[in-house]
Amino acid sequence: MIGANGQGKSNLLEAVELLTSLRSHRCSSDQDLISHGCGASRLRALSDEGDKLELQLRRSGGRQALRNERLLERQLDLCGDLRCVGFSALDLELVRGEPALRRQWLDRVVLQLEPVYSTLLRHYGRLLRQRSQLLRRVQRGAMGAASTGDLLDAFDAQMALVGTRLHRRRWRALRRLEPLAAAWQARIAGLDEALTLSYRCGTALEKDLDGDSDEELWRACLERQLADQREQELHLGQCGVGPHRDEIELLLARQPARRYGSAGQQRTLVLALKLAELELVQQLWGEPPLLLLDDVLAELDPDRQQLLLEAVGRGTSAW
Repeated sequence: MIGANGQGKSNLLEAVELLTSLRSHRCSSDQDLISHGCGASRLRALSDEGDKLELQLRRSGGRQALRNERLLERQLDLCGDLRCVGFSALDLELVRGEPALRRQWLDRVVLQLEPVYSTLLRHYGRLLRQRSQLLRRVQRGAMGAASTGDLLDAFDAQMALVGTRLHRRRWRALRRLEPLAAAWQARIAGLDEALTLSYRCGTALEKDLDGDSDEELWRACLERQLADQREQELHLGQCGVGPHRDEIELLLARQPARRYGSAGQQRTLVLALKLAELELVQQLWGEPPLLLLDDVLAELDPDRQQLLLEAVGRGTSAW
């Protein structure tokens, strides 16, 4: 697409991303996707099969997804078989930005592999907000700590269950992604800048517990840690344990790229990550995803531009 600045090119790509993944790379809240002064926003599209797709974002009442003007019980049914991988100038902040950016990136990868992950994310986010509100009420003295014990126990049990499922899916996705990203990094930068990806869990795991361990072991570990940290959390008024504390460390030659990587090395690393994401989705589903490129070529030097275009030329549809 070609057009002047401010004409809505990025908005159109973001709309496609929302309809194919139910998430935006730019915003974490639906409220930010609704025009000021409006109560709702509506996205409509016509698929190649002739289906009319619609996603309604409302300030109150949550989302609604419709296919052929019929309300869907599950928003996931709106996505169908269409998958996309987005790459924008904002992704170049992955290395040097805050941990939340890397968590959001990994979440988008997992969503391409397991669409049901979207439901888990929303469930955990709701639990985290409600539990944090309860902790702050106790901190302000609006509720007694003793009287909230049973309620916090119930929250902890739910957060341990859902948090475990997020942890393990993130862990497994990163392990699948790492060899692909390392291979792209070696191709672009050479073997002297070997790339490794490290999952630093927001829950202090017991020895030998990893992404392949039994879910019940993870759940029990997270629930125990929530109980152990309760007194400190009541004092701070916030939840300090769980997937919202995860960090994904990006290492070049075993050193943190965020701290020691040059601007060129960081851009190469991000390009390797996105190409690996593209390759992983294609491997899993047997067909290339839709690649959404939002003004990213202007941020890459000619050699990196060429590598990206070559990857696109191997069969990926790109906008």
